[in-house]
Amino acid sequence: MLRQKRQTLALASKDYFHEWQISICFVLALAAVLGPMLVLFGLKFGIVGTMIEELVENPAKREIRPVGSGRYDRVWVDSLRKRDDVDFIVPRIRSIASTLSVSSERAGRILQFEVIPSSAGDPLLDPKLAAPSGLDKVVLSASAAKKLQVSSGDHIEGSLRRQYRGHKERVTLDLQVVAVAPATAFKRDGLFASVMLVEALEDFRDGHEVPALGWKGAAAVEQRHYTGFRLYARSIYDVAALQDSFERSGIEVRTRAADIENVQRMDRTLSAIYWAIALIGLGGFSLSLGASLWANVDRKRKELSVLRLVGFRSVEIVLFPVMQGMYTAIFGWALACGIYYVAAWSINLMLAPQLENEQQICRLLPAHYAIALAITVGASLLAAILAGMRAARVEPSEGLRDI
Repeated sequence: MLRQKRQTLALASKDYFHEWQISICFVLALAAVLGPMLVLFGLKFGIVGTMIEELVENPAKREIRPVGSGRYDRVWVDSLRKRDDVDFIVPRIRSIASTLSVSSERAGRILQFEVIPSSAGDPLLDPKLAAPSGLDKVVLSASAAKKLQVSSGDHIEGSLRRQYRGHKERVTLDLQVVAVAPATAFKRDGLFASVMLVEALEDFRDGHEVPALGWKGAAAVEQRHYTGFRLYARSIYDVAALQDSFERSGIEVRTRAADIENVQRMDRTLSAIYWAIALIGLGGFSLSLGASLWANVDRKRKELSVLRLVGFRSVEIVLFPVMQGMYTAIFGWALACGIYYVAAWSINLMLAPQLENEQQICRLLPAHYAIALAITVGASLLAAILAGMRAARVEPSEGLRDI
């Protein structure tokens, strides 16, 4: 039984390569259908994939900002930090208290910088660099570092004033720049500081003491409330759900959910269009291949009947067109991949000036090639099985009539 199957596969292979002209036509027909579909899917995956990558890599797309001022305590902030869909959250103080006068030995003037509360894991900062901590370690935005003419490891002086009990007071603090944020992280002049330092700045301006820095004033705040927060969702797909959650709680927020939804809608639309074209193309090819194999069976009825005459069963006869269909599927898929590779290379080269480094407008993953092969082989097998059923009906007596 096994010997007969091997013989059938060997005969099918010899027949396929013997009639190489017809076989090449089958392969070219498949590649002509599959090649453009791979290019189309590569464009769809590349365009949408690039847009999604830009959304994922840009933390601003995951940011959720409260509208106006609120009243949030530490317990509320900590409860949000424990949520699985929240990647990062720190409280914010009043905008009027979120400024600091900063100078350096190299800068010729005192500059006013916005103070941004931060901590380890801040999406705007490089995770490979040090994060702001304590009351003296800060991170500068690229523009701020440039104006101060400082870099990582340098020291700067911060100062702030207040009107307290009828007197004007001014304090200074020595700050160490532990890192400089990427230019794309924060385009304004800014200073990333720990929540502890931000709270100290607010306390001083409000007339409260800051024992850790030796600043005197009224008794320290027992229960602090914040006017806002900096929050980033874990992924772009969590933004809409978080926005809904805040709105149900009566907190109005601003997000980039609309931009994310536009990309997702485009992905769904292009996927629907692609699969409609793919199904029509593969369906047409399967019918064409099935008809060709069917005609091939009719053309070789005598040879197949002789095989039945010498003892080959229906199962082995069915393998004859199935094996040839497999050859067509594999060779056609390989040629289609070659067509796609040349087309994708040309498209990416042509659009390279409009793309950022390592971006590709037309690309496929290894898994896509495997899926294309599986679908192609499956479609070819269905077509070949139809022809195989036709071949299995060939009677041994048909070969005797021509003897």
